[in-house]
Amino acid sequence: MGLKGVNRIMIAVHDLERSKKLYEELLGATFLDANWTGEPFGIHVAIAWDAGIELCAPMPGRERDSVISGFLATRGEGIMSVFFGVSDGEAALERSAAAGYTCSHTLDYTQAEIDEHLGGLFSRYQEFNIDTGQRCGFAVSLARIEEKASQMA
Repeated sequence: MGLKGVNRIMIAVHDLERSKKLYEELLGATFLDANWTGEPFGIHVAIAWDAGIELCAPMPGRERDSVISGFLATRGEGIMSVFFGVSDGEAALERSAAAGYTCSHTLDYTQAEIDEHLGGLFSRYQEFNIDTGQRCGFAVSLARIEEKASQMA
């Protein structure tokens, strides 16, 4: 599976702009809007690849039914998911299944989607969300994200 360590943490927040400003001032983080990834789930998303932070907030009008609404209602703002980098997404998924976990959601972007929405930063972008909330206290996500060779130079 080739574990690469923590890729980023996802933090559920009520106010995306206020939270972006907080981490920009505190850490110097640079956020890119990634709302296209969250719209189907009723959330606005901003990612700071340089800080390893993904912020998610309910879209206006979706405060009660977004995928993070229940988390915010019961726990308040905080870390909702930790993304662990892996070199082989399928092998990592098989390992988690062998340990008794199921995959609740998969993302596997095409190069055209990566180029359009992620500025062409990556040659591969794949995520598996694992149902670890009850046993770990947060969701574990497995992320196979490969930078383009020209980006690493």
